[in-house]
Amino acid sequence: MPFLRSLFPPAASFLQTAEIPALTTGMLVVFGIVLLALVLFVTEPVPIDVTAIGVMVTLIVLEPWTEIGPTEGVSGFASSATITVLMMFVLSEGVRKTGLVQLVSAGISEFAGDDERKQLGSIIGVSGLSAGFINNTPVVAIMIPMASDIARRARVSPSRFMIPLSFASMMGGMLTLIGTSTNILASDVSARLLDRPFSMFEFTSLGALVLLVGSLYLLLAAPRLLPDRLPAEGDLAEEFGMADYLTEVVVREDSPFVGRTVREAIEGEEFEFDLVQLVRDDEVFGEPLAQKTIRPDDILVVRTGRDTVVDIIDIEGIDLLPHVSFTDADLAADEAGRRTERGVEQDLVEVMIPPDSSLVGETLVSGNFRDHYDATVLAFRRGSTVLHRRMDHVELRGGDTLLVQASRGSIERLGTNREFVVGSEVARAEYRRSKLPTALAIVAAVVGVAALDLYPILVTSMAGAVAMVATGVLEPNEIYDAVDWSVIFMLAGLIPLGIAMERTGAAAFLAAHVVTTVATMDAVIVLGVFYLFTALITNVISNSASVVLMIPVAVDAANRIDAEPFSFVLAVTFAASAAMITPIGYQTNLMVYGPGGYEFTDFARVGAPLQLILMVVTTLGIAAIWGV
Repeated sequence: MPFLRSLFPPAASFLQTAEIPALTTGMLVVFGIVLLALVLFVTEPVPIDVTAIGVMVTLIVLEPWTEIGPTEGVSGFASSATITVLMMFVLSEGVRKTGLVQLVSAGISEFAGDDERKQLGSIIGVSGLSAGFINNTPVVAIMIPMASDIARRARVSPSRFMIPLSFASMMGGMLTLIGTSTNILASDVSARLLDRPFSMFEFTSLGALVLLVGSLYLLLAAPRLLPDRLPAEGDLAEEFGMADYLTEVVVREDSPFVGRTVREAIEGEEFEFDLVQLVRDDEVFGEPLAQKTIRPDDILVVRTGRDTVVDIIDIEGIDLLPHVSFTDADLAADEAGRRTERGVEQDLVEVMIPPDSSLVGETLVSGNFRDHYDATVLAFRRGSTVLHRRMDHVELRGGDTLLVQASRGSIERLGTNREFVVGSEVARAEYRRSKLPTALAIVAAVVGVAALDLYPILVTSMAGAVAMVATGVLEPNEIYDAVDWSVIFMLAGLIPLGIAMERTGAAAFLAAHVVTTVATMDAVIVLGVFYLFTALITNVISNSASVVLMIPVAVDAANRIDAEPFSFVLAVTFAASAAMITPIGYQTNLMVYGPGGYEFTDFARVGAPLQLILMVVTTLGIAAIWGV
């Protein structure tokens, strides 16, 4: 078995005797900063980009020990990785504006028909291949509504599709250098440590193998592990358990509410309830309701808790109507305000909060949701937990799914707003279809010129961003909205931490301890250990932080055992895009958490076996292609 012997060289062929560096004050300070950063990344008392900037400031302030002065401290903002990632957001937005992914998704959806296996394969294929050239966050954002609609048409639970959608986009990001921001950051670190950045298709062969193996797992094994957390073809009102939280009351002629506006009536009460609809004769009025004047015999549909119903009964001039059950149709009305079998204007829709939305950390009150978007939030789901009461002052998180009642016009505006992902095909942006060939040509030129090494990806991506605006694919004001600034600030803040680990010897110290621990193991086993450890910590901290922290240690460890350092860099890079055990490990996992109605452990049930499979595939693939 010469091939296997080449993959697993004897330990004596690569072990070197090296003393463990003495622990210095500088190392202790850097370790302390790393530990504090990890705690903040996991607990998130503040956004992770704020933590990253805090790390940068701390490194500069403690310069005598960290060896990071102001110039090195802010070097992350001038890093080629940071600027390239920024430009890639612009390029991805240009492609998104043409509706390419949505167009392809619609075609494949039609091809798949009612065959669940074809539907799942289509979702995996489109998300995986698209993510190799477009940032996977907008890919998943575009495909969540498509996957939801496919599930409803096929009468299967959306839970069957959402995790595979996220996992496929993560694996697809490893097809090219520009697939994820993590790849670009890892390339920058590799260039600094080894003078060897990644080429455009450096690891495409391995990425294709990972995507193929992972896709087969998602297609064949995942359906047996995925739970049906949400009902198939479920009514949204029923799915969110609204029947017990919606109550109808009638306004008597002697009620103090008569002659007051809805806003005045609600603000005058101490207990919590939310007005959803106002029914007058055969007319139904939805948002905006604040300035609507209440009249005798008006019927108010209110959202409230079971125990608050008792308080409503005690309101002077208000009578509680007999309990009725509510469906989507009951909460819908056409533009004339009449009840219909299925509403045309007023409707219910799921709205997901992406992890990069500016509403994260806000509440419905502080974000002025009702007035700003002319929409009423009836409930919201966080994973498998549905909240109905005291929602107005609960801080929103990435992945929260809101059950919103609004007019079709309001829903369309939500659908074109990057702050939200509307979980239905009822609202679609006005795509610039005519610009599709131009956008594709620009991306092809960016990739092609960089692949031929005529210019680095930094230069081609900047040129591509300029071309997107010059050709009208993007409007100038859309550039700034296209960028996920939290990622940019996080990269800029963390890059100096990696430099500090190298300069103070902290990376060498950790590497020496790792080498001592695995001294009797083969090089490929050590490679697999680095992959597994990186993948595990990426499930609780950001993938960019994993790359910054682990690549210097991996390179130093490889040098100490006389292994190929570049192989270790690749192992860490691939592992950083394999956060499949928790919903918080990767942005796309959070995005599908609410729409899939998942419990926290569902990701581990499906993702843990896949992560182990990919560890073996990636480790052996690296050893076979680049050697150890």
